[in-house]
Amino acid sequence: MSYKTYSMELAGRTLSIDIGRVAKQANGAALMHYGDTTVLCTATASEKPREGIDFFPLSVEFEEKMYSVGKIPGGFNKREGKASENAVLTARVIDRPMRPLFPKDYRNDCSLNNLVLSVDPECRPELVAMIGSAVATSISDIPFAGPCATTQMGLVDGEFIVNPNQEQWGNGDMRLTVASTREKVIMIEAGANEVPEDKMLDAIYRCHEINQEIIKFIDQIVAEVGKPKHEYTSCAIPEEMFTAIKEIVPPAEMEVAVFSDDKQTREENVRNVTDKLAEAFADKEDWLEILDEAVYQYQKKTVRKMILVDHKRPDGRAIDQIRPLAAEVDLIPRVHGSAMFTRGQTQICTLTTLAPLSESQRIDGLDPNKTSKRYMHHYNFPSYSVGETKPSRGPGRREIGHGALAERALLPVLPDTEKFPYAIRTVSETFESNGSTSQASICASTMSLMAAGVPISKPVAGISCGLVTGDTDDEYLVLTDIQGLEDFFGDMDFKVAGTKDGITAIQMDIKIHGLTRPIVEEAIRRTREARMYILDEVMLPAISAPREKVGKYAPKIIQIQIDPQKIGDVVGQRGKTINTLIEMTGVKIDITDEGCVSVCGEDEAMMQEAVRLIDIIVTDHYEGQILEGEVVSIKEFGAFIEFAPGKEGMVHISKIANERINHVEDVLTLGDRVKVVCLGKDKMGRMSFSIKDVRE
Repeated sequence: MSYKTYSMELAGRTLSIDIGRVAKQANGAALMHYGDTTVLCTATASEKPREGIDFFPLSVEFEEKMYSVGKIPGGFNKREGKASENAVLTARVIDRPMRPLFPKDYRNDCSLNNLVLSVDPECRPELVAMIGSAVATSISDIPFAGPCATTQMGLVDGEFIVNPNQEQWGNGDMRLTVASTREKVIMIEAGANEVPEDKMLDAIYRCHEINQEIIKFIDQIVAEVGKPKHEYTSCAIPEEMFTAIKEIVPPAEMEVAVFSDDKQTREENVRNVTDKLAEAFADKEDWLEILDEAVYQYQKKTVRKMILVDHKRPDGRAIDQIRPLAAEVDLIPRVHGSAMFTRGQTQICTLTTLAPLSESQRIDGLDPNKTSKRYMHHYNFPSYSVGETKPSRGPGRREIGHGALAERALLPVLPDTEKFPYAIRTVSETFESNGSTSQASICASTMSLMAAGVPISKPVAGISCGLVTGDTDDEYLVLTDIQGLEDFFGDMDFKVAGTKDGITAIQMDIKIHGLTRPIVEEAIRRTREARMYILDEVMLPAISAPREKVGKYAPKIIQIQIDPQKIGDVVGQRGKTINTLIEMTGVKIDITDEGCVSVCGEDEAMMQEAVRLIDIIVTDHYEGQILEGEVVSIKEFGAFIEFAPGKEGMVHISKIANERINHVEDVLTLGDRVKVVCLGKDKMGRMSFSIKDVRE
């Protein structure tokens, strides 16, 4: 079998692509190799459009196979199940730069599948899949205005690292992913440890430069093996229908319908417009079938014209004005921390839960450096938040993505486990939604963590900017704090979160073929200004600093360090000693391999008792030390005293009382609690005690 291999040097490693070697029945397929990382990337599309839909049905998959890292999946099934959180997030990052490059009127089902076959820790499979999806689609016959290319940038010890390995990506100060077309940046995703805006911009455009080299490489492949793009059935709204709509509902009337700061009022106005048009088109069945989409397109053109030409926003705000803000804490009783953040008709309530580190999430994935995480942020978006009636089916890809974005934004300010030995979970419940709930959840989560007594280093705020563009690159308008309508009909959703000192997270979604540098710079500047305003005017007045202690209903944790050689003494044979400690005191005890012991409970007296007993167990006892214990066994020659779970010593009959006794039972009974003094060890290596020699 003949196939072609193409290679280029990328960040000091060889990227090679096999075309025509496997998966020949797909519209396009590329077997990608980067180091020893191997990913099969395929693009397929249906021959005909799917009927009855008004969107492009693109699905993107990133399949993590455990054999790729020489592991068998955990659990009973021993087979890969639903996509992991990392797989979902990777699929979203692949989708975001690719989707805008397909024709807007394309309705054929399209699938981009990325199968991870082997993983080299030096070459991240996520990056390989991002490049491979662009290659497979570009060489296919699927209509696509690509190629696009992707580069990742890390920051280690102040130095940029192009396409970092797994360890550098996980432990560095920046995790930046940038996708580009030939001229513009089309997608940005970042997590960072308070990286300044100018440094982030520098990193973004270094990635953009490298992307141009990759695009040239892909162009070479397309020129040699690319297929002609197939014809497709356009689903665009007929121009004659738009002409008829404008005669019945003139542009000025549509402007009045959409010009409102209340979402429900605006939706009611648009329903009335739709009903008016449906009545006028009662004899045009083919037009009635696409009327909703036509009204949507009419709204879109109206809103974009109002913003770009008239500088009027649907709710009457100035271009750089933030909607009315409100914040409060402690609104939910008994939970460990709660806060609510409201921005216009977007309202998020975040609840914080604290738990021992043993309740951290375990991760069974492809990255050997990431086996658990102690901070979890979950985001929920119920249908009532937008006035709809839909059953809850659990979190979808959008919810997982928004949760991960907020988690990424807050990670840099969380205390380490030595300072705060808790697993932390924040859950953001969307009470009301009209644009940028993900950024509202960051603000609410910051306040909720502080209310729970989590000593975060600095508060984090988030905000989103939008964009409306014209016919040229110089014709555009950046909008601060976009609401839902401006998101739907605009060209960009540029989300940035951070502290006063720098950026902690970025996520940029766009619907056009990329952004110029002036637009990116203005969006980053605008989001910084808005973050400072939100922090100073709303969040900090609601709660100025983390509470000094965790709340009444939160578990309390005491940490002590023991000699790792003594861990077995605390655990005991088959866990008997530690289980006895837990039963006696009602606490929870976790021990790390390094000998860090966490005692967790709600009764502080019992926690201190557990610490005292552990200290006794691991202490090398000395002659003259006074202890207290329970008589657990009586023999003819003496009694055995348990002074801590699993720890016993013997009192010889001659050391029980000052006077001579014939039988131990004359003085002691099973269950008696007595004080003893340590005499050292006897000839058999047992602890030897005396009762009669105790001197207080």
